[in-house]
Amino acid sequence: MPNIAVFIEQRDGTVKKVAWQMIAKARTIVEAAGGEVWGVVLGDADVGEAGAHGAHKVFQAKGDALTTYNCEGWSRALATFCEAHSPDLLLVGSTAMGKDLAPRLAARIDAACVSDCVGIEWSDGFTIRRPIFAGKCYADVKVNTALAVVGVRPNAFTLGESGGGSAVTESFDAGLEGFVPKAKVAERQQAGGKKIELTEAEVIVSGGRGLKEAANYKLIEDLAETLGAAAGASRAIVDAGWVPHANQVGQTGKTVSPKLYVAIGISGAIQHLAGMSSSKCIVAINKDPNAPIFKAADYGIVADLFDVVPAFRDAIAALD
Repeated sequence: MPNIAVFIEQRDGTVKKVAWQMIAKARTIVEAAGGEVWGVVLGDADVGEAGAHGAHKVFQAKGDALTTYNCEGWSRALATFCEAHSPDLLLVGSTAMGKDLAPRLAARIDAACVSDCVGIEWSDGFTIRRPIFAGKCYADVKVNTALAVVGVRPNAFTLGESGGGSAVTESFDAGLEGFVPKAKVAERQQAGGKKIELTEAEVIVSGGRGLKEAANYKLIEDLAETLGAAAGASRAIVDAGWVPHANQVGQTGKTVSPKLYVAIGISGAIQHLAGMSSSKCIVAINKDPNAPIFKAADYGIVADLFDVVPAFRDAIAALD
């Protein structure tokens, strides 16, 4: 009977949605295989809804050393938890923080580490599915260590019906008494506005070189706002300086798995497909019928984006 621990990532008290998605998936596994789902949170955050998503228990550690993320201190704290409670699997969201934290933790506790997971199965042991070769195929990784740390791609799992109820919260000692980190965070700068984070978004509208010039990226932003979506971009227009790197989707940008991905004026280079090919539904708009993006798309529109996008935006707006 496997016990699955889920790291509940929070920033300034706000929990990342991927944490609830991982807990819901973990609950479906233990419902069939037995065991429990444990939420693990570091710092001061309200995690009262963890039980509703499927957690049986929540373990929380607080303290000055856990106020601001520090990879050294936080990996020590999670290692202390793992050594005390011995989970069979620890799930960590593949966010900017998670990608930094998971491998450090795995190295500290001598555990297997599987990154960018999009599927988990249990049958006398865990099998982890992850994309390889820029998303062209998948590898099923069999976990044969006592504990594995697994990075989970945001939106790879849905919340759905978790079968959860209420979860008791227990405090635990993070083992950081007298701990002095080798490096400290001096300052944090946050991007302006209240834009939807790409990796958290359920709908993404991305633009590429077909926009022709930087000013036309407003077409992407306007459509994204109408759809309640995040605005993304291909590497070509990021390198051209049209939009910030934070908007880039692809192998050297952000990897996303939204319910809907709208690619506008994007040819579909393999580097871009690597970052969005796991989207549930892909819509491509491009005037080149031979653009590679159409091979990955569920729906394609072969037309001039300057004709289609304004009409698309107006049609969506008219539905309100």
